[in-house]
Amino acid sequence: MTTMTSRIIHISIERDWREVYAFMADHERMPLWATGLSSGLTRDGDDWIAPGPLGNARVRFAADNEFGVVDHLVTLDNGAQINNALRVVPNGEGAEVMFVLLRQPEMSDSQFAEDAEWVERDLAALKSILETGSHKQGSGEEHGKQRQ
Repeated sequence: MTTMTSRIIHISIERDWREVYAFMADHERMPLWATGLSSGLTRDGDDWIAPGPLGNARVRFAADNEFGVVDHLVTLDNGAQINNALRVVPNGEGAEVMFVLLRQPEMSDSQFAEDAEWVERDLAALKSILETGSHKQGSGEEHGKQRQ
């Protein structure tokens, strides 16, 4: 059995964990902070379609739950699948958001480091949005790059 190198990237957010989960589980809001989805998601049955530089990605999210799980499976046009484990847990009166980044086959050290930096920026954007309340008025158009 072979396992991939992994890195857990996390951030503390000064908001009740249930509010953080509710925001993150609203898939139409993901493009506000997840810059790989900056052009938006379109519902297609149980899946969502995310256009990107590598073509359309099909995204299947975990069902709504009371455990803070926002996992999602991304299937690229070429059939490659990427499991993204994304969790929200209570941290005192706030929340801890954790993303498990798995180094994909054929990914170089520098690509893995760049992917980790990207996730860190996305989680920092999530924190900023939720702690300032800008999700109630902002459009999220400040994110211009595409990532899947």
